[in-house]
Amino acid sequence: MDRNIVHMDLDTFFVSVERLQNSKLKGVPVIIGGGSDRGVVASCSYEARSFGVHSAMPMKLARNLCREAVVIRGDMELYSKYSGMVTDIIAEDAPVYEKASIDEHYIDITGMDRFFGSQKWTHELRQRIIRETGLPISCGLSVNKTVCKIATGEAKPNGEKEVQSPLIKPFLSPLSIRKIPMIGQKTYELLRSMGIVRIGTLSEIPQEMMEKLLGKNGIEIWRKANGIDNTPVVQYSERKSISTERTFEQDSTDIARMRELLAVMVEKLCYELRSKQRLTSCITVKIRYSNFDTHTLQKRIPYTSFDHVLIPMAKELFERNYQRRMLIRLIGVKFSHLVQGSQQLNMFEDTPEMVNLYLAVDRMRNRYGKDAVGRAVGVKDFEGRR
Repeated sequence: MDRNIVHMDLDTFFVSVERLQNSKLKGVPVIIGGGSDRGVVASCSYEARSFGVHSAMPMKLARNLCREAVVIRGDMELYSKYSGMVTDIIAEDAPVYEKASIDEHYIDITGMDRFFGSQKWTHELRQRIIRETGLPISCGLSVNKTVCKIATGEAKPNGEKEVQSPLIKPFLSPLSIRKIPMIGQKTYELLRSMGIVRIGTLSEIPQEMMEKLLGKNGIEIWRKANGIDNTPVVQYSERKSISTERTFEQDSTDIARMRELLAVMVEKLCYELRSKQRLTSCITVKIRYSNFDTHTLQKRIPYTSFDHVLIPMAKELFERNYQRRMLIRLIGVKFSHLVQGSQQLNMFEDTPEMVNLYLAVDRMRNRYGKDAVGRAVGVKDFEGRR
């Protein structure tokens, strides 16, 4: 039986939120990203795109291409708020939904067509989101994640498109291979060098040849080109989290060392977030006293995976949480409300130096182990280990 999968993607999300705050931005070129010329573009309006501006472009080049653009530093706290509003609306109506990133969701409505028309249900949900948030949103409806995501791209801006099972091949065939999720620049250039431009051509290449060319990824790309994707919609839960905690060999009141240990714990969790392409929007700090009383304190935050942002927050929560002035047996840190994504937030740094530092450190950890490099403040923990 065919599934019914919906993909919803907020159009130029950051720009759209800014336009809600300032109506004068409507209809004019808008660029969002790092405030200096050394930064990069995080998002831009369709008007700016017509000048050749695109995400990840150096800000200096973007300014030169579109001199009349309004440049905005960006407000992740505000964007996180609106992202949550959209998720809350979807959660009220959708039987199963997955928050794939800050601005996109997948919904599995298989079986609902017995009670409602799938296209009618999707249309009404999209209209409700637009009505209650004021944000433009596009959606695609089809039998799997790949096809409905591509359909969403074809429906933009602010539209909707359904691709029924018999029409998948005719729909995909004339489209550029760039439209296939997971085809990056290098893979695109390799396939183009072989004369492969359209999805239809790619779908006719023998599967064995694609495997020899690109390994396991080649098989997956071939399957997507043929409209085959059995990936399930994974039910989203705000309880998704990663955490770590430390029970001390001897109960302690050495607060200075606990702050250092918190920094180490946050640093390692942030590395785990980035390695899995995840962002957190909630941090929790736990304290367990020597009498086993346990207290937690949490804070909702703009989506991030940077330790230099999260370490001060962890220390602040620890200071607010530590009220008993008793011996402490255990401390812990948890990141929750996780979503997919990383690149957009990197682009809000004024200069690329901080992002490049993270990339370099993470490469060393990937090669030599997660303990290969770290902040000097956390060289030793309570047991004398890094």
